[in-house]
Formats: sequence, C-alpha cells, structure tokens
Amino acid sequence: MAVIAIVLVSALVLLSPVAAELQRVQHSPKEDGSLTVLAVGDWGRGGQYNQTLVAEQMGVVGEKLAADFVISTGDNFYNDGLAGDNDTAFFMASFTDIYTASSLQKPWYIVLGNHDYTGDALAQQSPAIREVDSRWTSVNKSFIVEADIVDFFLVDTSPFVLKYWNESKFDWRNVAPRDTYIATLLQDLDDALAASNATWKVVVGHHPISSGCEHGNTTELREHLLPLLKAHGVDMYLNGHDHCLQRISSIDSPVEFVTSGGGSKAWAGKFKATSDKMEFLYDGQGFLSMKLTATEAHLAFYDVSGAVLHSWGLTKSADARIIS
Repeated sequence: MAVIAIVLVSALVLLSPVAAELQRVQHSPKEDGSLTVLAVGDWGRGGQYNQTLVAEQMGVVGEKLAADFVISTGDNFYNDGLAGDNDTAFFMASFTDIYTASSLQKPWYIVLGNHDYTGDALAQQSPAIREVDSRWTSVNKSFIVEADIVDFFLVDTSPFVLKYWNESKFDWRNVAPRDTYIATLLQDLDDALAASNATWKVVVGHHPISSGCEHGNTTELREHLLPLLKAHGVDMYLNGHDHCLQRISSIDSPVEFVTSGGGSKAWAGKFKATSDKMEFLYDGQGFLSMKLTATEAHLAFYDVSGAVLHSWGLTKSADARIIS
C-alpha cells in the first residue's frame, strides 16, 4: 500500500481541538484549483451484483477525469456491516480486492448506512481497519472534508430514522440517547455550515431527503435536516440508500437532491412519488462524478458499461447560482 500512503499525504487528517465541533479532514484541490470526486453507495457485496463492473468503470472514469477522492454514501458492507475491526477478510473481499484501479488509490471518505449499523458500527472508524487499507478514511460517523472551493459535510443519518430504534439488531453504542445525539449533531452541523466560506457546500448522508425510488423520502430528515440545508444555502444533498441514480430539484430552494446508490444490487422498477421536481432517474447500477471549480460544477451519472446516463452543470456567480 505504499502508493496509497504517498497519495494520502495531501489528505492529512486534522482533528478538531474542540470536542463539540465536527472533526475535519483537509484535502487540497489540484494546482489549477479544480477538484474531481466520484461518489458511490450501497456497494459492499464481495463483488457480486455487478459491484465489480461498477468498480471497473469507476477506475476508467477516475483515470479520465483525474479523480482526487471517492465518497461512499453508505451501506458499505452487506448484509450486516463488519463483524468487528478484525473482520479484515470480508473488508478486503468487498473493498480492497474490488476497487483495484490505480485511479481509485485515493482517499475514500465514508459515511455509514443502516446495514453498517447492524454489524459493529464502530469498526469502520477503527485504526485497525485503516491499517488494512490506508485509503479508508472514516475519522468519525460525521465529519467534514474541506477542499478549499468545496466543503463536504458527511452526516450520520441512521440515528434519525425512528423505526430502526425498535429493532434490536442495530448497534447504538455511542449514539443512545437518540435525542441528545441528534440535537448535538444538528447543532454542530448548523455551526459548521454557518462558518463555511467554501464556494460549494455539499451535505452527504446515507438516507434520502427526497427520492422517487423504493424507499422514498425520509420523513425525519425532511423535518430536522432539510431546514438547515435551506437556511445555509447548501448546493447539494448527496445520498445512497435507494439503489438507483437520481437527480431531484427542490421546489422551494436551490438545493439539489442527488442519489448515488447503485454500487451493486439495484431495485429495477420500484418507484415512489416525491413532491420535488424529478430531473432524472435510473433504476440500475452505476455511480456519480463531480468536477468542481470556483465557478462551475459538472456532474454525470454512469452505468456499468461506463456510458453517461445524465449530465448537468451548475454555475456560481457573485450574485446568484444559475442552473444550466
């Protein structure tokens, strides 16, 4: 893993000195100020359900676009996360041995999904796992990736979903009591969003706020998280959980809801209605690319053959954002 270690020098983890603040990771953009990110979710199945094909195309696109890092939108290991930080064989079979392309030997910034919580929910933040593969960067269940022109706010959304708390298989260590955990997280996120001077603000969680795929909208996130996104002018909410690719525009704010949950098993033909504006939906496997500069964002969805399914752009000016 020597190559990975060299790459990660530019992604030095800086832990916040104040316990109440979200921890931060700093990742420098390219010399020209641009940044390219790949995003994939709901993937960890030991290569099955086209996980390997998606990984291969991520490698191709990552090379073409010179990807700087990867974001995982959660459900990293099926069906029940990692059994512990010694579950290294499964970790390698579903991650290290799958995402082998040289262009993917970059930091992977991780949020947890609900399936990760039904295993050992603390294992994925363990230094022991990071020692197995130094790309794996999960410094906490919620943290911030600062990359100059963009701040990514990775948010632990599973504790918000009330129905999970009635199921004994979930690992709520360091989370319960739920109300305190959620209130603290929301306050920390509110403070961090208010303090951010980045051109682009992207909040990343596992569960969708607005979705036209099988799971549909997450009521608790619309109630508690969405108001913060609107209040702080967040450009995008990126999620997984629904095994599809979709782009939805808010009907009453600039925020876009983007789902990249097509990393392996997909749910073809399973849809739900959402009150927001559906711009694109694909009920198969694939992933997302994002190329950001100080004035523009170019995004695209790809399928398992590497074909571009949908692409769009966002533009920032001194006065307003124009959607093209």
